[in-house]
Amino acid sequence: MQKNYCIQFTSAKIEDLMFRTTFDPVTREGKVVVNLSIIDKKDFDDVMGIFEMAINSGLSVSPFIRVLHEGDNVAGISVGPDEVGFVTMCSITIDGILLKKGVFVNPRFGGLVEIKDGTPLRFTNVLTYHSTTIDPLEVLMSQEITSVTEMLKTGSGKILANLREAPMVARDDIDRILSDMMDAGITGILEVGEPNTRILDVPVERDHLGIVVIGGTNPMAIVQEHGIGIRTNAMSTAVDFRELRHINEYR
Repeated sequence: MQKNYCIQFTSAKIEDLMFRTTFDPVTREGKVVVNLSIIDKKDFDDVMGIFEMAINSGLSVSPFIRVLHEGDNVAGISVGPDEVGFVTMCSITIDGILLKKGVFVNPRFGGLVEIKDGTPLRFTNVLTYHSTTIDPLEVLMSQEITSVTEMLKTGSGKILANLREAPMVARDDIDRILSDMMDAGITGILEVGEPNTRILDVPVERDHLGIVVIGGTNPMAIVQEHGIGIRTNAMSTAVDFRELRHINEYR
C-alpha cells in the first residue's frame, strides 16, 4: 500500500505549538513550548556556565530549564550514554500565552539582529516560517554567522531573534500580558514597535505593530561559537512548567 507523506512547514508547527501552550503567567501553571539540546557529558560544566552567562545577560526566553541525563526522553528524543540534555523555553511560548489571552500574533520570520553598542539596529538575515520545514534559527546557527559572544563582550554583534505582528488595537492588552510574563520570569522581549511603524528596519502590516522576541537558541549559539559540539532540536514539544527549574538551582 502506498503511503502518503505530508511536508509540515514551520509555520504550521508553530500554530500547533501555540494552541498547545496553556501556561498562565499569573498562576504560573500550564504547559510551555521548549527546545531540546544535547551535548557530551564532558562538556557539561562549560555549557552550564555559558547558559548561565546567556541567561543572566538577558539572551534567553526564560531562566527556567531542565537538565536531562542518560535515558531521559523528550519528544521522542532520548539522551544517550555519556550525554546530557538541556530543555529550555522556546519563544513560541510567548505567542501561545498571547493567544490564550485573546491576542492573535502572526509569526513572520526568524533572523539575525545587528546590535551596536548595546542597541538593536536592524534585521540583517531573515528566513520566513512559510518557506522552510526547519526552524529558521536552527538554519542560521548552522551557517555559523552569529556573533553572540562578541556582542556580550563588546556590546556589538549579531544575535538570533524572531519577528511577530499583532493587531494595534490590542496594544494595551499586549503591554499588560507582557508585564505579567516578565513577573513570571519570561523576559524574552527585545523590542515592541509602534503601530504602522517599521521595527528594526522591517515594515509591518497596516494596523499592526511588531514584536521582536529574543531567540531561545542564543545560548546554544554561544556554545557553538566556543567550539563545543551541541545538537539542538528547536520547538521540540510542550511540557508542564513544573518540570522546569530556575538555572540557579542547578548550582
